[in-house]
Amino acid sequence: QVQLVESGGGLVQAGGSLRLACAASGRTFSSYVMGWFRQTPGKEREFVAQISGSGDTHYSDSVKGRFTISRDNAKNTVYLQMNSLKPEDTAVYYCGAARRVDTPRPSSYDYWGQGTQVTVSS
Repeated sequence: QVQLVESGGGLVQAGGSLRLACAASGRTFSSYVMGWFRQTPGKEREFVAQISGSGDTHYSDSVKGRFTISRDNAKNTVYLQMNSLKPEDTAVYYCGAARRVDTPRPSSYDYWGQGTQVTVSS
């Protein structure tokens, strides 16, 4: 069992930056693929970025070059640095953990955090 707790969301102006963090419980954190997804009302949860236990990363086209995912296995924490934020980045951001990911989609993930709201004003 893995428990995930996100933090770092908030209100920011367009062009600004935020850094999200996701703290995980458990002693096998480094074996999990960690991902960030986001969701707006009435829409499906959308893939943002993921990072393997060894540090391989993958991003959605909409955030590539602006967002950076990283992890600190010693602290059981994964981060999402978000730069050059746009109003369309406004969403609830969720952290997920997966034992294995064939395709970066929500159904591939086994555990989820409660989410943190990010609001980007124009």
